[in-house]
Amino acid sequence: MTPSSGSTAPVLPPAPPAEPPPIWFLSPEGFFALPLAATPEERAQRADSFVRELYSRGDEAIWGPASPYYAAMAELMAGSGVSYCAMGLFSTSDDERTPEGDVARHDLSDGAAQCGFTLAAIPTDQADADTDVVAQGILAILSRDPYDDVRWLDLPCGPAVSCVTWREHRLAPDVTASGEATDLVTAQLQVHVPFPTGPFTAVFTLFTASTDYWTQFCDLMEAILQTVSFTDPAEDADADSDSEGQLEEQS
Repeated sequence: MTPSSGSTAPVLPPAPPAEPPPIWFLSPEGFFALPLAATPEERAQRADSFVRELYSRGDEAIWGPASPYYAAMAELMAGSGVSYCAMGLFSTSDDERTPEGDVARHDLSDGAAQCGFTLAAIPTDQADADTDVVAQGILAILSRDPYDDVRWLDLPCGPAVSCVTWREHRLAPDVTASGEATDLVTAQLQVHVPFPTGPFTAVFTLFTASTDYWTQFCDLMEAILQTVSFTDPAEDADADSDSEGQLEEQS
């Protein structure tokens, strides 16, 4: 609604678009993307493919019950703003190869470290060029909690803010394998990256209870963040190739 002449009603900023602009990133091997989709039919189809990849040594006895479970998880996330969700499974074996000669990181028989990884786009009030301002605001807000480790990051795609949170949870005896109350320590790494292409902030979250491998998980997140782009990497590669060709013609 436009205020009439002489009105003191405030002029509201335009509402952000319903969908955030595109964002690209690469996830490492060992991440299995959950079957997020718009319709139940698509979720069911993707869930079936997901469980067969996740439990590659299983059979219908495992895949059948697991598929609806992960489809239901995807449905719960549909309205949460999460646009990507994956489970990371990594072998804890110190060997590079199994006795059969296979790559050890694919063999979870000696133990597995696992994590959850999500990407969500959160609407934020910003102009396209205000990514530094938005990041400074996020830094100030997150720094209010003295128990969190909050840091400024300069990524190839622009400014960002990371926040590490450790928590201890008391598990009741009826949910533990030993039948005794147990303390469970979890760790979360969350990185906020303002979009330079629209009024949104990308929030990357890695969560794990396998805290003995926290350093390795942080390395994984750092590798992912180095690949984040708000422009199509394929188009950038084509542009770089064209520029190199022009330089060769001029030389």
